[in-house]
Amino acid sequence: MREILFKAKRVENGEWIEGYYYKVQETVYCFKEDYEKNPVPIHHFIIFTKTTDWGLPMQVYQTEIIPETLCQFTGLCDKNGKKIWENDICDRKEKYPEVVKMANGDWTLDYSYAIGRDYGNSYCNLGFYVNERKCVEVIGNIFDNPELLQEESNE
Repeated sequence: MREILFKAKRVENGEWIEGYYYKVQETVYCFKEDYEKNPVPIHHFIIFTKTTDWGLPMQVYQTEIIPETLCQFTGLCDKNGKKIWENDICDRKEKYPEVVKMANGDWTLDYSYAIGRDYGNSYCNLGFYVNERKCVEVIGNIFDNPELLQEESNE
């Protein structure tokens, strides 16, 4: 069975954290009218394990995350062995970098932004270029490096 990992930025310091995602909605028993006036907050967390110097699991922690930065691991690594995550910006030596997105149940390299369209309009299969061509390299992500897409889209 494959491991389904996520990463996101921590609320307290903005650093990236990898682990298992879950969300919690505070349970409140009330009337529908009360809920509409005061919606119940939802908290998003990543559970992660710190390890010893020998690589053994030491303790399990959880940290609250910024849900807009949540990215799923694709299960693939680039030509340098770096994990490829959803919303990563990749280079495969084309005219413009591409963004890793899910489309039609498959991980893709989406270049829709470069031709002035919304994501999901123009893309190619990530797995093919990672496994067959071995030419994909992660150069950033849309949260930390948006300039990689803006510079290219203005040309």
